[in-house]
Amino acid sequence: MILQTLVDQAIGVALIIAYLLAPGIVATLIWAPFLGSSRIRSLFKQLPPFDSMVLTYIFVAIAASLPYVFGLLAVVVTVDPDGVWGPPILGLTAILSLCYVVSIPVIGVIGLPRLGIDWDPNGYSPSTWGILTAGAVWYTAIFAVPLTLLGLVFSLPGGY
Repeated sequence: MILQTLVDQAIGVALIIAYLLAPGIVATLIWAPFLGSSRIRSLFKQLPPFDSMVLTYIFVAIAASLPYVFGLLAVVVTVDPDGVWGPPILGLTAILSLCYVVSIPVIGVIGLPRLGIDWDPNGYSPSTWGILTAGAVWYTAIFAVPLTLLGLVFSLPGGY
């Protein structure tokens, strides 16, 4: 009986960890082509918390997914089970996506250098803004497309 309870608790913890990490791991893999840019590699080499570009990349990509993950969880927890889920999901997606697309380039080009993290060997030229904006749009799309589809399905008559 006690062993079964411990197993059930361990499975519960594992499922929570998987729910929190899986979207970020998927995003890490899908966003990986941007590592072909020497500027992006330089960014992840200079960012804390690790001295390894790969570990920092994985950490940042997973951490960046958490607002979407916790946002969706907040919608699930706060919306009445018999209510309409679509509009809150669409609203969450729109707000987070706009924040990501606007803030990531600004943080990368203006914020990080002011914090002493000088990562761009090319001097933060317009092409730096371009690669960061493209990366932000791509990363955002990884979450925005499925969440938008989910929100649209839940907005249909009959909901889910």
